[in-house]
Amino acid sequence: MKPMIREYSNDEKLMTDVKSLQDNGIHPTDIYILSHDDDRTNRIANNVDANTIGFSEQDFTNIISNIFSKQGDELRTKLQEMGFSESEAEEYEEDMDEGKVLLILTDQEKTSGILD
Repeated sequence: MKPMIREYSNDEKLMTDVKSLQDNGIHPTDIYILSHDDDRTNRIANNVDANTIGFSEQDFTNIISNIFSKQGDELRTKLQEMGFSESEAEEYEEDMDEGKVLLILTDQEKTSGILD
């Protein structure tokens, strides 16, 4: 099943929502943060005990190609590795270009209704 994704412009709102998910029993291993700025991604993820899309979520071939890729290409590849189509990944990457941060939830069944 494809992960659930939400876009945020406000880091505080994102962190509040992540805490709400965790308070409702969503395990941190099911929560991912992604943005165009690696420092921002890591800061948010560390503050709320969430994940970033790293080596364990990616195919080895994509890890190697990401080393030589532009930031946008790398982000699109990461999104595709998480289960999004190429066109969805392009759309979300464009939103990140505009400063949005993505919250990706891999267990959509458990998260249904918590953030609605």
